[in-house]
Amino acid sequence: MQTVNAYIEHHAANTPERTFVISPERQASVSFAEFEKSTKTIGSHLDRLGIARGAKVAFLLNNGLITTQLFLGVMANARVIVPLNAVAGDVQLTHVLGHSDAEIVLVAPEYREKLSQLLSNIDRAVTVIEVTEADGAQWPVTNSANEVNAQPPVATDPALLLYTSGSTGLPKGAIVSHRGVTSGGKNVAIGHGLTQDDRALCVLPVYHINGAMVTVMGPLVSGSSVVMPARFSVSTFWSLIAQHRCTWSSLVPTIIKYLLDRASTEPFEFGNDDRLKAFRFARSASAPLAATVLTEWETVFSIPMLETMGLTETAGTVCTNPMPPATRKPGSVGLPSGNEMIVVDDKNNECPPHQVGELIIRGDNLLDYYYKNPEDTESSLVDGWFRTGDLGMKDEEGYIFVTGRIKELIIRGGENIAPREIDDALYKHEAILEAAALGVDDESYGQEVIACVVLRNGYECSEEELKEHCITAIGKYKSPKVIHFMDDLPKGPSGKILRLKISEQLKSQKKIK
Repeated sequence: MQTVNAYIEHHAANTPERTFVISPERQASVSFAEFEKSTKTIGSHLDRLGIARGAKVAFLLNNGLITTQLFLGVMANARVIVPLNAVAGDVQLTHVLGHSDAEIVLVAPEYREKLSQLLSNIDRAVTVIEVTEADGAQWPVTNSANEVNAQPPVATDPALLLYTSGSTGLPKGAIVSHRGVTSGGKNVAIGHGLTQDDRALCVLPVYHINGAMVTVMGPLVSGSSVVMPARFSVSTFWSLIAQHRCTWSSLVPTIIKYLLDRASTEPFEFGNDDRLKAFRFARSASAPLAATVLTEWETVFSIPMLETMGLTETAGTVCTNPMPPATRKPGSVGLPSGNEMIVVDDKNNECPPHQVGELIIRGDNLLDYYYKNPEDTESSLVDGWFRTGDLGMKDEEGYIFVTGRIKELIIRGGENIAPREIDDALYKHEAILEAAALGVDDESYGQEVIACVVLRNGYECSEEELKEHCITAIGKYKSPKVIHFMDDLPKGPSGKILRLKISEQLKSQKKIK
């Protein structure tokens, strides 16, 4: 099976009564049979609206049961879903709305005014349909004269148009086919050994590749289920796990740190609590997880943490550490899952173990192209391989270690310094909640190392203390010359810290030139 509708139809035919999506706020759930019925209803409305096969349908919604139905239902009916990042800036959202050619926007009431302002800058007609979790989409009454009869999608049809976070400028739109999104779900299911008995807790937004592919497509492909709250809440995470007997959840490092900070106040005996015995693993993606944080998680919660890697352009997961008792390596994103991955030097020769180069990927889950962007498509997709822009290396056993982004590499006095090495050193200090190292212009060395940190609640430390901590861990040459204490660090929708945004922020505050 290589289309979204094929999986929905398969599960509806073979396990019709099995639960697929659960809404904790509504205390409601839908089975695969009910989900198939809602998918057909969505298709009928799109047909009557005259929305052609392959047309773009955007959404500006929070997570939820209805959002999941619309996200998959649009794709299953041979249209292209365009998730809009609800927390993105107006410039980026205006660009995405204009660039995507979306004919419809499905919008939550709380974003209706924001959307109206954005659409005032769009020079084409866009149909706006309000959506609530209680009542669903308020489809307009239409004249059947415009009705179309869209045929089911095939594997090569576009399914998803998802825009990158835009950390280096305006976001690029990745077109991913039905083969791509189902392969993305399959990589999750196979990589984590998901079965029909698994149940995910989705705490990441479906408008991001992690929420969309890992905790929606993963359960769809495996025929399992997903609990879909409207948004992440640190205070309800473990109670939702216990109430719904969830077996896994996909997290990001920032969320992991928040859960650790609150662990001592939770009414659970971690490692020996029957209410949590179904929970067999958590996974971390979207940003590097410091080895010390991974160790702290497993010590405090007695639950395996699997570090993974995924990208928008690869429909999510490309690497994962295996489940115990197989070897998991702290600091590594694991082994390729459903992909070929190699490390190449600047002459495209494959690097030997432990030599840093660019990670490139090949597999059925790759994007087809960047929408209306042939230049970036040509430079990123070369002979069937996707050039990630990530620096990394393999060890002798094939485990992948990501050391940073090519554009984020710090070059001090001619020596390459990976920001992650500095981040990891900072995270080893008990007072650090978030950390990001970056390079700034310097007359003597070309670039100098600085860092920005956020402290955990209730902790204190000085700049000098952190500098000495880094010098002990990684030596004076790589240690930050200046450390800025901040209330928060800018992040993308997945929780990934955006170093280039930090640089812009510091320049605007005249803390760097």
